[in-house]
Amino acid sequence: MTNADLIKYVYEKFTQGDAQSLLAVFDDDMEFRLSENHPYQPSGRPWVGKDAIMRNFFMRAGAEWNNWRIDVRDIVETPDTVVVEGRYLGTYKPTGKRMDAQVCHVWKVKDGTVKSFHQYVDTAALHEVMDAVGVGHNG
Repeated sequence: MTNADLIKYVYEKFTQGDAQSLLAVFDDDMEFRLSENHPYQPSGRPWVGKDAIMRNFFMRAGAEWNNWRIDVRDIVETPDTVVVEGRYLGTYKPTGKRMDAQVCHVWKVKDGTVKSFHQYVDTAALHEVMDAVGVGHNG
């Protein structure tokens, strides 16, 4: 399996809501960093470790979104990095608003294990979809 194949697998499992399969390919000390000003972590500070990622992101996002997916437009692979450009699509349950936001992900991979994730996303688009219920800058 190539690193790009591994990341495609991660997206597939996230879309299916299969957190356990996702966590199985994450390093125990994986660093998971959302864009600065993201409604879930405005500071942009990373969560480190599977438990922190599960608690702070997967459990929350899984409960709040319908039909979340990434429409992958391009994948660039190097020996230890996979860069993915695409669009986030889905509906935010609390507001009923549909998301269509530009996104870029940088994944670090070593020996078939995901070491880190860094997201760059149109946070203004996220706030447009999510802010009506006070998610905003409350962190």
